[in-house]
Amino acid sequence: MRREPSADDGAFRSGFVTLVGRPNVGKSTLLNQLVGSKVAIVSDKPQTTRTTIRGVRTNPGSQMVLLDTPGIHKPRTLLGERTNQRAVATLAEVDVVCLLVEANAAIGSGDRYIAEVVYQVATPKVLVLNKVDRASSAAIAEHLVAAQELGEFDAFVPLSARTGEGVTALVDELEARLPEGPRYYPSGVVTDQPETTLAAEILREKLLAVAREELPHSITVTAEEIDEGDDDSGGDEVVAHDHDGVRDLLRIRAVIRVERESQKGMVIGRGGRVLKDAGTAARRELEALLGVRVYLETRVKVERDWQRRAHALDRLGY
Repeated sequence: MRREPSADDGAFRSGFVTLVGRPNVGKSTLLNQLVGSKVAIVSDKPQTTRTTIRGVRTNPGSQMVLLDTPGIHKPRTLLGERTNQRAVATLAEVDVVCLLVEANAAIGSGDRYIAEVVYQVATPKVLVLNKVDRASSAAIAEHLVAAQELGEFDAFVPLSARTGEGVTALVDELEARLPEGPRYYPSGVVTDQPETTLAAEILREKLLAVAREELPHSITVTAEEIDEGDDDSGGDEVVAHDHDGVRDLLRIRAVIRVERESQKGMVIGRGGRVLKDAGTAARRELEALLGVRVYLETRVKVERDWQRRAHALDRLGY
């Protein structure tokens, strides 16, 4: 588990908070802002988050375990159905629910549907009006009025997850609703994701940044730590994003899966440039986040229609 400087120990409130909302409403960005460190990847591509990610914020008097859930949407694949189920399932398992809507877009049928789902649980609820940095004061005021039609919420908090404006007010509202409880994670822990999971997600983020329109939903990445001399290339395209030949470091093998042979070529790119650039960017970010040198080996495989096959989703952890 990745760690940051310790907070003072002592009796405090603790609990679980889930972030829910439509795809691209800013849940992952808000999670990172609340934690104070990057624990979830962000992208302008819808449905980037596919599994529930836990971030931890520890203050002197409290600890919040924050759950970033997949965006609730109308599913077109079995993967979409499962991510929806995962997001909804968290509602009854937490101490506070945060429903995010956007300040720079009209409240739509997707927001109203999620609000109805949220309203069915007895959990305390906070409505977060995100992206206020992209809306005028008049638009923000209008949205806050419109948001009240979504149901009864314990608090309404306008903020910008991108800039941090208003986040302190949200923290105050959340802490006030946490029960007295134990410390779930040691001071300084900001996520319970294994380093290999973080590596896979960051590599996927870099690929999403350069992927063509049809690719984002077809890409999935898995990773494992490898030992010196372990070779399991299996004849696939393998690229090593090395660190100046250094071997005293964290060694990770990542497998990128796509659904079509033509997509494999898109991920690799002309002369391997797309894969090389994405892998190098991922390695550098991992080194900065983990504080260790990283040797990242990537390969690309075709696994046809993996989003639609239950066996493939089970094997890939979805």
